[in-house]
Amino acid sequence: MSKDSILKVVRLNPQSISAPVGKYSHVTIIPKNSDLYTFSGQIGTDKNGNIPELLNEQVHNTFTNIEQILESQNLTSDNVIKVNIWATEEIDWDFLYVEWENLFGETYPSMTVAYVKGLGLSELKIEIEIWASKQLH
Repeated sequence: MSKDSILKVVRLNPQSISAPVGKYSHVTIIPKNSDLYTFSGQIGTDKNGNIPELLNEQVHNTFTNIEQILESQNLTSDNVIKVNIWATEEIDWDFLYVEWENLFGETYPSMTVAYVKGLGLSELKIEIEIWASKQLH
């Protein structure tokens, strides 16, 4: 596949390495002549800035916030090229993957997950950072 011929974000899992252990792609290729978007980590605040106590409520709000920030730039989940997830407690993957699939469908971006001691505010249990690209016309 020639990089010059790519017209949209491409996600791949090469057969030469083991399959992903989760719902992500090992490789994401960005089309030539694309704008690159980086976003601050999104957290689980609701629309009024309140931070729920439960991790799953924060996960839900975080995905809502990601959708809204993408829309603010006329982007969709198809434009997302990388997701970094930081959590302070064990993630309920069954719950998170429902939110993940609601946003991404079944074409997953590249992803990294880390468990950390703390985030920017003591109440935060999860922060998700996304990167996106959009081909220039």
